Amino acid sequence: MIVLEKRPQPSRAWSYAAPVLAVVLTMLVGGALFAALGKNPVEVIRTIFLDPLFSQNAWFYRPQLLIKGAPLVLIAVGLSFGFRAGIWNIGAEGQYIIGALCGAAVGLAFYPTENRLIFPLMIAAGAFGGWVWAMIPGVLRVRFGTNEILVSLMLVYVAESLLAAMALGPLKNPEGMGFPGSRNLSQYPSAANLDLISGSGMHWGVVFALIAVILAYVVLSRHIFGFQVRLAGQAPRAARFAGVNPAGMILICMGISGTLAGLAGMFEVAGPAGQVTIDFNVGYGFTAIIVAFLGRLHPVGILLAGGLMALTYIGGGIAQSNLGLPAAAISLLQGMLLFFLLAVDVLTHYRLRLTQKAVA
Repeated sequence: MIVLEKRPQPSRAWSYAAPVLAVVLTMLVGGALFAALGKNPVEVIRTIFLDPLFSQNAWFYRPQLLIKGAPLVLIAVGLSFGFRAGIWNIGAEGQYIIGALCGAAVGLAFYPTENRLIFPLMIAAGAFGGWVWAMIPGVLRVRFGTNEILVSLMLVYVAESLLAAMALGPLKNPEGMGFPGSRNLSQYPSAANLDLISGSGMHWGVVFALIAVILAYVVLSRHIFGFQVRLAGQAPRAARFAGVNPAGMILICMGISGTLAGLAGMFEVAGPAGQVTIDFNVGYGFTAIIVAFLGRLHPVGILLAGGLMALTYIGGGIAQSNLGLPAAAISLLQGMLLFFLLAVDVLTHYRLRLTQKAVA
């Protein structure tokens, strides 16, 4: 008989091995899924995970890694603060949308004025919009004890409704021949988030993502606030005795995650996406949750996990166009990654033990 026995201390070896094993299991089970769909599993896995890096067209796909990975890393770094402290912000997608709307609104309000201050104002507006949207579940949790998981998640649908309303209303392009969507911000120099090095994919969102990784690493490993975050998540009672204010911790962590999600939305709408549209959001806020856990809530791990998830977006697109793979299969592959990570992560805290079945 096999039983799970709780370890005295979490296994450090399994903590590092779990993400790698989860990726391997995802490839194996994903391959079986692709075979069931009538596709060559080896070819599909190669197309998704290797072709964006090593194929003949890799020179075209590699910049996309930065473009796709930057918002995932930026959002996941913010979420990691709350997750480490036991605060579950599941609504980063909504904060991402509101940040994009606020940033785009500021840029379009100045159109067609040319001024270097417009883009910094858009950055501030995007960060503020994400922060405000995250504060709603934060304040409700602190003031009324509501569940931040449910509130933040429900606010995603409110944000999506606002996105549709803005794309069809106040932010609609007056010269767009009646089609929904705003002006193209990438063609408005003062509001465009263009490549800093032409053709590299390195825009300001990538720079901010790297800065966020560095600052998060320093704060979590070298600053007293990082110690308080870890303590609040691992031993809430001890944290209170140590003087950590639970309400303040909730508001700060929600604020950090909302601010970074809002920034990610602003950089996306001003650059790769280029405009506010009804289908502007593509699920980065939800995928970032997988990135955060796959990276073990560690800034450097999140950076690597963000690159891996960016591969699934780019390689998945290649597989859809070249191999006729359905888009739902790529989403399922990403979901399996989180499922296997959570499953394998059990071995970090428990060990398998064989015991003899008791005789009645």
